[in-house]
Amino acid sequence: MIGIHVNFMMAAQPRSFRFPDPTEEERRYLGELAHWTREETGYQLIQGTRPQTLAFGLTDHLPAFAAWIVEKFRAWSDCGGDVESAISRDRMLADISLYWFTGAIGSSSGRIYAPPPRRGDPARRRDHRGAHRLRAIPARNPSSHRAPRRRAYSPTFAAGTVMPKGGHFAALEQPALLAD
Repeated sequence: MIGIHVNFMMAAQPRSFRFPDPTEEERRYLGELAHWTREETGYQLIQGTRPQTLAFGLTDHLPAFAAWIVEKFRAWSDCGGDVESAISRDRMLADISLYWFTGAIGSSSGRIYAPPPRRGDPARRRDHRGAHRLRAIPARNPSSHRAPRRRAYSPTFAAGTVMPKGGHFAALEQPALLAD
């Protein structure tokens, strides 16, 4: 395998883990993670705890569903509040259509947001063998810091690049930069 794209790879969960004697970068990361958790994860709670309730409402009302999706594009892309500067209207409508016409609104998020089974300490160090490179996406994304990832996963996360622009939807916003 040459590479893998992982969106929003977290080095620590805000409530379950604190870095002992954090570095300055780890303190910045934890501050950004706390802000992200407070401001950007409400959707995750409702989809993880009441997915069917939300799915029925969104499946029944196209304007509500479109607003739900476009709000995520606007909030999580590197767009300065103008979502169409990062993701074209046609691309957003194509994504909305894919979910809407297939009726996959409720089934598409269940595996992602359902709470994982409890197995030991979720913040335990993982032993990832081999070299790792991080292509960090800077906009509104606390996962771009390398130091916390080295401590939580592997010292081989030291190498990497912070992209000059892009957000959570980097493959849509900046495909050439992501692939470069």
